[in-house]
Amino acid sequence: MKPLILENYSQASEWAAKYIRNRIVQFGPGPGRFFTLGLPTGLPRDHPESYHSFMWNNFFKHIDISPENVHILDGNAPDLQAECDAFEEKIKAAGGIELFVGGIGPDGHIAFNEPGSSLVSRTRVKTLAMDTILANARFFDGDLSKVPTMALTVGVGTVMDAREVMILITGAHKAFALYKAIEDGVNHMWTVSAFQQHPNTVFVCDEDATLELKVKTVKYFKGLMLVHNKLVEPLYSMKEMGAERSQSKKPYSD
Repeated sequence: MKPLILENYSQASEWAAKYIRNRIVQFGPGPGRFFTLGLPTGLPRDHPESYHSFMWNNFFKHIDISPENVHILDGNAPDLQAECDAFEEKIKAAGGIELFVGGIGPDGHIAFNEPGSSLVSRTRVKTLAMDTILANARFFDGDLSKVPTMALTVGVGTVMDAREVMILITGAHKAFALYKAIEDGVNHMWTVSAFQQHPNTVFVCDEDATLELKVKTVKYFKGLMLVHNKLVEPLYSMKEMGAERSQSKKPYSD
C-alpha cells in the first residue's frame, strides 16, 4: 500500500487523473474490457440522482465509449442476487479488474461495504448504514425519506481481486478513516483497512486527510513523492503507445 500525499484536493485529483490516463493507455482496453463498478440503489435510471444518470452526465457522454461497453449493475432487476452473480461472472469473463478506482466514507467503507462487512464478500445487496444515508441526504434536498436504504455493491473480496487499486481520500472528515487504513490493523469495521493486504494499492490523499496520522508517517510518505511522480510523468498517449506496440511486433531484420 502506497499513500501519496498531495498538498490539496486539486493536486490530488490532478495526480490521480494523470495516473489513470497512463494506466489506461498502457493497458490498452478494448470492446468487452470496460467496466463501471456501479452501485445503484433502485432509483429509476433517469432519476437525476441515480448512478446511471451520474455516470452518463459526468463521464460517459464526454468520452468515446459505446453504451454496450459500459457495465453497471441494474438496481431494478427482478432478481437482485442473480444480477449480482451475473456481474461477478462478467468481471471474470473480461479477465478480472485491472484497475479499481474508488473512494471511502468517513467511516472507512469502500463502495457500499459498510462497517462490519466481510472482507471476502462478493457483489451483493447491502443495507446502508445510517451514516451513509445521512451523507447522501444532501442529494435529496435533505429529505431522509427519499434516500435509498439499500444498494447493490461489489464486495471487498471483489475489489481485493483487482490487480491494482486506487483509493482517493481527501478532506479532514476522512482523516480518522485514513488513520485506520494505514496505522491501525486490518478490521472489518473499517473495510478500507483490507487494502493493507493488497499487493498493489495506492491511496491518493490531500494534506487535510492526514491530520490523524503520525508526523513521521506523513514525512516518510511525502518523501517518496519524487518517486511516485515518475508514474505520471511523462503523460502517455494512445497514438504513441500504439506505435510502440506496432514497432515491437515487427520481425527482426538486419
